[in-house]
Amino acid sequence: MDLERRMYANPIKQKESWKTVLTLAYQSLGVVYGDLSTSPLYVFKSTFADIEHSETNEEIFGVLSFIFWTLTLVPLLKYVFIVLRADDNGEGGTFALYSLLCRHARVSSLPNCQVADEELSEYKKDGIAPRRRGIGSRLKLTLEKHRVLQRVLLVLALIGTSMVIGDGVLTPAISVFSAVSGLELSMSKQHHRYVELPVACIILVCLFALQHYGTHRVGFLFAPIVMTWLLCISAIGVYNIFHWNPHVYQALSPYYMYKFFKKTQRGGWMSLGGILLCITGSEAMFADLGHFSQLSIKIAFTSVVYPSLILAYMGQAAYLSKHHTIESVYRIGFYVSVPERIRWPVLAIAILAAVVGSQAIITGTFSIIKQCSALGCFPRVKIVHTSSEIHGQIYIPEINWILMLLCLAVTIGFRDTKRMGNASGLAVITVMLVTTCLMSLVIVLVWNQSVFLAVCFIFFFGSLEALFFSASLIKFLEGAWVPIALAFIFLVVMYVWHYGTLKKYEFDVQNKVSINWLLTLGPGLGIVRVKGIGLVHTELVSGIPAIFSHFVTNLPAFHQILVFFCVKSVPVPHVRPEERFLVGRIGPREYRLYRCIARYGYRDVHKDDLEFEKDLVFSIAEFIRSDKPEHNGGVDMEKVDEKLTVVGTSSANFEGIQICEDGDAAEVTGPSEMKEIHSPLVQRKRVRFVLPENPKIDDATQEELQDLMEAREAGMAFILGHSYVRARRGSSLMKNLVINIGYDFLRRNCRGPSYAHNIPHASTLEVAMIYHV
Repeated sequence: MDLERRMYANPIKQKESWKTVLTLAYQSLGVVYGDLSTSPLYVFKSTFADIEHSETNEEIFGVLSFIFWTLTLVPLLKYVFIVLRADDNGEGGTFALYSLLCRHARVSSLPNCQVADEELSEYKKDGIAPRRRGIGSRLKLTLEKHRVLQRVLLVLALIGTSMVIGDGVLTPAISVFSAVSGLELSMSKQHHRYVELPVACIILVCLFALQHYGTHRVGFLFAPIVMTWLLCISAIGVYNIFHWNPHVYQALSPYYMYKFFKKTQRGGWMSLGGILLCITGSEAMFADLGHFSQLSIKIAFTSVVYPSLILAYMGQAAYLSKHHTIESVYRIGFYVSVPERIRWPVLAIAILAAVVGSQAIITGTFSIIKQCSALGCFPRVKIVHTSSEIHGQIYIPEINWILMLLCLAVTIGFRDTKRMGNASGLAVITVMLVTTCLMSLVIVLVWNQSVFLAVCFIFFFGSLEALFFSASLIKFLEGAWVPIALAFIFLVVMYVWHYGTLKKYEFDVQNKVSINWLLTLGPGLGIVRVKGIGLVHTELVSGIPAIFSHFVTNLPAFHQILVFFCVKSVPVPHVRPEERFLVGRIGPREYRLYRCIARYGYRDVHKDDLEFEKDLVFSIAEFIRSDKPEHNGGVDMEKVDEKLTVVGTSSANFEGIQICEDGDAAEVTGPSEMKEIHSPLVQRKRVRFVLPENPKIDDATQEELQDLMEAREAGMAFILGHSYVRARRGSSLMKNLVINIGYDFLRRNCRGPSYAHNIPHASTLEVAMIYHV
């Protein structure tokens, strides 16, 4: 599965034709707008749970006015025209904003950052204005200087992420339950009670059970379903407007919001928690930006989604303005305004649209957890790529089943859209508040705009969202406690994991072995050197890990070629194949010690073990071929260790050395071909390096390549550290709880490094070591 070449050949990243843009706009309807499109199912129902619908129609017109201006200001103005421009090389979402800030203000949560990472193609965003002196520059220096502010920024990003995960629990519950609630108009209350809940639970179980198949098999149906749903609700809206109240358009005036508050007062303020549900799913426009393009998402929203939703809400308001004798509050909803003749077909389309909307938020939850895990803020989980063609289609089994259980618990526990809406609303508005705060920093630090502009942005949108937030928070006991509880649990898990990982890395840095200690051992390292390549995994990007000295002290034997390799994440979405590896020497050439750092972005696909091994050997061979003599002649070996060369993968179009193993397709003969190394006793993997004719290489380099070839044929051994992290004596009670209980529990129950999953057990050696942090 080679997604790297597809990723960078993606037409989205290049200049798009109108045909491509319109195709992407159509496809985005099924992926991005499923949740937002199904909001008419429950907005009026949740809103009128707190206020009464009188014959003056001031309430219904006031609610319509609020819905219209909320949809106009938040999804249209804020997201479509402003936030979408803050992409991280085409990627969006909470962590994309945090990643941008990490790079431009150097406040990264990743401990093993290097200066070489700043030279990556995607590290600096194109088109950024030159940095200006002033308040923005002082703000940058303040953030870089104070660790407390960096932690606050990290916690803010984690809160937004936690609420997105909480939304992944609540959105499927309220969407499916609201769609199924249409059955209430076709049967009695007593029968409806016993049918609605089981049907909703069955649909949810099927939805989560089918996740491991991936959405690419049925994804082509998503856009037609949502498109049909939008056409359906807009047509019903137009019918209701002309049939019941053609003058309902007058309610779009902001004056009706004033009349609404004047009459309803506190009840009207509390009803804002239901009104804000009309923008649930707006964050998906930004979060799913990596799958489409800015222009396609803008076209889809402004030309299809936005007018369809406005017509749908106007149609519901027109119907309700002429019907004031509805038997009970819960019947004020979407289906009551649907003509009876088409109610069953609309019910079927609504259920399908709710499933599509739920699928989008579940996939988005998987994606953001993968990003968090890549940036060291979430325990390692199993990530399954369900499609070899579509980048970003992933499935996380553990998270999927946790989401399903929580979703069923919410559905069975609440059993009504009022409390589900209160819970979902708080999660949605919290994510938007976090985005507003991060965007204000992006305006100053990334776009280099004036602080006044950032203050205006956060004041205008922050005030509007704070009003909705307060209306949702007041309903804490009526369901709003659920997203707070879920977010708190996930926030604690993420912060404990990040804190433990950071302390473990700091211990590695403080206890790393000096290069000078290695030099005193001589070329043989004072131990027996056996055939093969030994890969010592370490989180360090410089120096010798303490685990190596711990190993050779107890077992004085090691491999002919020794590689200290590090798989690290960098705060960019993708690392290009030609920039994947950083390779350098440790000590003089005759020691045969190398450092290899594999760099991945937070949206990159990690390769399987066989391809990774080949790329690793290729990167070392190419480094040996291109290494200049002056790299070996330094006096200070500590500085020599820091000199690393950027080397691409074997799959990149690279005019350098080539590696052939076991009859690979490349059959090249001639004077540039290295001779093959055979073993008369044991049948081994046949390996050879094909070198370019120019420039010529010296004898020492040929000998080094032959040693590498022999070692590769003899095989690889992976030396992995098995660490036990403990709080050192004298630590505070809180640190003991976090490290000895919290982090230890997470470490024992999470997966190991992704590259270690498929390594044969016979080739793996684990070295245990206790870390006192």
